[in-house]
Amino acid sequence: MLLCIDCGNTNTVFSVWDGTRFLATFRTATDHRTTADQYYVWFSSLMTHHKLDVPITEVIVSSTVPRVVFNLRVLADRYFGTRPLVVGKPDCLLPAPPRVDEGTQVGPDRLVNAAGAHDRHGGDLIVVDFGTATTFDVVAPDGAYVGGVIAPGVNLSLEALHLAAAALPHVDVTKPQRVIGTNTVACMQSGVFWGYVGLVREITERIKLECERPMRVIGTGGLASLFMTGDVLFDGVEDDLTMHGLTVIHKYNKDQGNI
Repeated sequence: MLLCIDCGNTNTVFSVWDGTRFLATFRTATDHRTTADQYYVWFSSLMTHHKLDVPITEVIVSSTVPRVVFNLRVLADRYFGTRPLVVGKPDCLLPAPPRVDEGTQVGPDRLVNAAGAHDRHGGDLIVVDFGTATTFDVVAPDGAYVGGVIAPGVNLSLEALHLAAAALPHVDVTKPQRVIGTNTVACMQSGVFWGYVGLVREITERIKLECERPMRVIGTGGLASLFMTGDVLFDGVEDDLTMHGLTVIHKYNKDQGNI
């Protein structure tokens, strides 16, 4: 069994892949102080709770937080007896290497999204990922990541608004019934929701104009489904795109005899 680990700035997700489907997916807050032993107790307890008695024999990791990788390596070695494949490291091969400015280090999550999206949808894609940051990844016809855009994440924007203006409360991200709010919460929800609808539409349209060819837009991340209700922003929404990308990269390395 393959254990896929996606460590983001806010959450870390563990998914167990049996070669054809994900048997289980577990989520915890990202904290660089979490030890390998703590990861194992948390993970094994959830596996037991879900009555999943399956051996983990391989591990692949994508992490945007470098400080957590060491303990995830220890976890794989100590408890699963395997050396993890870490996306973004030189020993991890990619189906199509990124084509960006020399010396640029591309975030592992963006490489994984490109691999997963290309495997499911082919090339000429824009992947919009609603995470801590809202990222736009441009995927070439051959599946290579060729650049993109980084904007503040939705929840990050809400938190900044609350911190900068003491009178403004915390609000949930939701689609408002009307654009014009008649109370503070409704005004904030409208500004964030429709503001991000406009942001996504404008940036994706400008990317298409710059690339001078038709491109499909794929949404992913926790809020993608919500923003799908606001307008025709995406050609598809993939909730498990990052995890799927990890299985694609792992299979490619296996096929190449790299693991």
